[in-house]
Amino acid sequence: MSVTASLLPSLVKYDIPTLVSNVKEKKAAEKGSTDGKKELAFTQEILNSILPPREFEEEGQRWVQKVSSTPATRQDVETLNESLDRALVQRQARENGICPVREQLYDECFDELIRHVTISCAERGFLLLRVRDELRMRVAAYQTLYESSVAFGLRKALQAELGRTEQEEKIARLLQEKKDLEKENSKLKARLESVEKKEAERRAVEEKKHADEVAFLQHHNQQLKAQLVQALGPQKKDK
Repeated sequence: MSVTASLLPSLVKYDIPTLVSNVKEKKAAEKGSTDGKKELAFTQEILNSILPPREFEEEGQRWVQKVSSTPATRQDVETLNESLDRALVQRQARENGICPVREQLYDECFDELIRHVTISCAERGFLLLRVRDELRMRVAAYQTLYESSVAFGLRKALQAELGRTEQEEKIARLLQEKKDLEKENSKLKARLESVEKKEAERRAVEEKKHADEVAFLQHHNQQLKAQLVQALGPQKKDK
């Protein structure tokens, strides 16, 4: 497997990876180079400061891959646009909402445009770099705010769920108490009706007994009166 095959694909155009030892030798050779090579090396240094080289290890050797200093053509810009559209489809980037895949691809596309501009004019490249960094800071701030709002919403939802559970438990407890009280009320009503019924029966018996006693006494009184009249009647005739 080749060294470049192990690298992740990127929209940024890179040179062929080179061994770190070869890079050091190349830097030493550039010290005595011509003005044209010095200018190219200066451009490469600016690109490296804006878009740092990729470093990796392969089969025990350390490799470095720098951003390409080859000027971009109109065809390169069109190819970049096509590559971006194709990568968005292949990696199934979402069109709306937060999508890390789409964010990464647009970052790579912006970096490649910065590379194009930097090779033509270093000052414009640094200006675009500043714009890129400010945009990333703004996106990071929005992402932090979004995560905070999501966490806040989850906490509120959890609190509401806990509160709803407590309310449901309280309602269930009150309903059970109501049911128990209704049951106790039914028992007390039945007991009251039983007591009232027994009291009415006792009162009826007492009233009947009292009426019988009154009737007996009245009848006995009548008998005594009759006996008294009968006993006193002959005495009046003798006089």
